[in-house]
Amino acid sequence: MANELSAEMLKVALKSIDDFAERELPDSLLIELDERDEFPEELVRRMSSGDELGLQLVFVPFEYGGMGGGALDVYRVCERMARVDLGLATSELATQLGSDPIRVGGTPEQKREYMTRIAKDGVLFAYGATEPEAGSDLGALKTVATPENGGYRISGVKQWISNGGVADLYTILALAPGGPSWFVVEAGAAGFTHGEHEDKHGIRLSNTAALFLEDVYVDADRLIGGVEGQGLVQAQQVFGYTRLMVAAFGLGGGWAALDRAIAYSRKRIQAGSPLSEKAGYTHKLIVPHAVALEAARAAIEETAERLDAGEGALNVEGAIAKYLATEAGDAAADAAIQAHGGYGYTHDYMVEKIKRDVRITRIYEGTSEIMEMTIARGRWQEHLKSGGEHYHALARELEALPSEVGGDVAALACHALAELLELCRAGRLTRHQHILLRLGALIAEVEGSAAFVRHAQRAADKRLHPKAARSLRAPALAAASRVYARGAALTVATEGVRLVTGAGGEVGDFGLAAIHRSQAGLLDDMQAVADALYARKRP
Repeated sequence: MANELSAEMLKVALKSIDDFAERELPDSLLIELDERDEFPEELVRRMSSGDELGLQLVFVPFEYGGMGGGALDVYRVCERMARVDLGLATSELATQLGSDPIRVGGTPEQKREYMTRIAKDGVLFAYGATEPEAGSDLGALKTVATPENGGYRISGVKQWISNGGVADLYTILALAPGGPSWFVVEAGAAGFTHGEHEDKHGIRLSNTAALFLEDVYVDADRLIGGVEGQGLVQAQQVFGYTRLMVAAFGLGGGWAALDRAIAYSRKRIQAGSPLSEKAGYTHKLIVPHAVALEAARAAIEETAERLDAGEGALNVEGAIAKYLATEAGDAAADAAIQAHGGYGYTHDYMVEKIKRDVRITRIYEGTSEIMEMTIARGRWQEHLKSGGEHYHALARELEALPSEVGGDVAALACHALAELLELCRAGRLTRHQHILLRLGALIAEVEGSAAFVRHAQRAADKRLHPKAARSLRAPALAAASRVYARGAALTVATEGVRLVTGAGGEVGDFGLAAIHRSQAGLLDDMQAVADALYARKRP
């Protein structure tokens, strides 16, 4: 992506979101709209308009009237919007997602026309890929595009489309004679209709509707890129990027819930003192989730920087970031309800709504199971190509980092993972789909630990990217990184024993003795994270 947005401009954009939310989006209104299952179209269009908030300008290239933001910029904006409301954030991301096939695969004329319309007119896009029976499998298309009179007739049904009932423009994936292809369809085209707004569990402030295309005619210049058969390639080119944005949603939603739990615990008195002073509360319901969220942030920011540096699509890295952040965000929101007790279970408290909202992040833009499969397959190939050395090599890199940030323990996790993968190869255990999915989850946790260690070391060295979030200071980040590394190492070793033995494979050692010893100091580090979250000074 382009990256012409300065750190100072990004700071202004984030402050604008905060100001708009404080002025226009109080909790009471968000809860009321959620209760009514109402998409606030006027608010969304004001947020999209360059005359007011102009959120869409961030991802539009500078030459088309946008701000030319990169992946790091868009992640920061997505996280901030998710902290306000995930439904509204979804509505905004839908335009970005809907225009992505044009951004990566459109002709120069198509890019100029549609990206300019987003910047100048604030038009809303929708991304018409998912079908009722295909789910996440974009290759199982039934929507067809038949050539006619120099153009195409498109027929088919799309399901679960964000902005489906309100968008001005739609990118539709259809099977043309040359293969899957993207087309731009205007709202109101003859034969093009949408279903009723879906009655969803969460993100009820976003519009979601099915699309129905009955012999919808489009001119040939609506074929994105001008060549048939490029649709899946164009979709694959942006998965690393778009999944990173959904990861930011999980991160923002999780922190929104956790922030409320932290505030609640400061004022809730139980047995003569605030809940915030009780380690049984903080070390179960707050600290582990803050640590997991910040590990996910490290993976997100590292991947975003690499995308901005032009290192390719990074689909596996995007899947790792999405998996870690959305699983952590959902767990944090669940813990926030528990942290509020009975109050958290009522509609009057935002944590109840946030929990329902953040749940979708583990489903849309690829389910957690699809992420696990993507991660496992991608890294399995790396293991095979390297002769089993891929994670041992990563471990050696981490061993060169100071133990103060957990490099030594994260290295133990990598060595254990390498041993696990080799035992799976020797025993041909990946023929079990369940094991392949579990490997994906373990790989994500280990790589999340590695990213966290690198992130904590950069913070200690004052080398964080100028646009990186400063959520915790360097000493607290180092403590959190050590906590996460211990958990990753213990999980991959103990789960490895369970999986390999359970599948009838040869039992390995996984360095369990060293991993057990590495748990020393865990409670002190958890206390250090708690002190940082509650802005407490140690005596």
